Amino acid sequence: MSHIRGKDTLPEMRVRRAAHGLGFRFRLHTKNLPGTPDLVFPRLGKVILVHGCFWHGHRCKGGRRIPASNQEYWIAKIQANKHRDAKVRRCLRGLGWDVIVVWECQTSNPEMLRERLFRFLNA
Repeated sequence: MSHIRGKDTLPEMRVRRAAHGLGFRFRLHTKNLPGTPDLVFPRLGKVILVHGCFWHGHRCKGGRRIPASNQEYWIAKIQANKHRDAKVRRCLRGLGWDVIVVWECQTSNPEMLRERLFRFLNA
């Protein structure tokens, strides 16, 4: 697991490209905010969290699969990630930030991703 990246992942890069292509400028991995959000739009008061489906327990096909070996460990790990994610979202909203979660599976269709980001960032 030491080779699993937390930053600059393919889904995150897709979201960055889409947001930048729409003309929005952002900060990356702002450490002074809870959870170190992936993309922060300070002037807009908005935050985008990019989550991997497996690691954060999404309901899609990729998020529902659990490795065959050591299932107890993986189930506990993913549940802990989900609880931490919910806490981070609550903290960010409590600080006045608008938050959206973009799942890995949602980044595979560039047009739908751009549309979703456009709606969120212009709201």
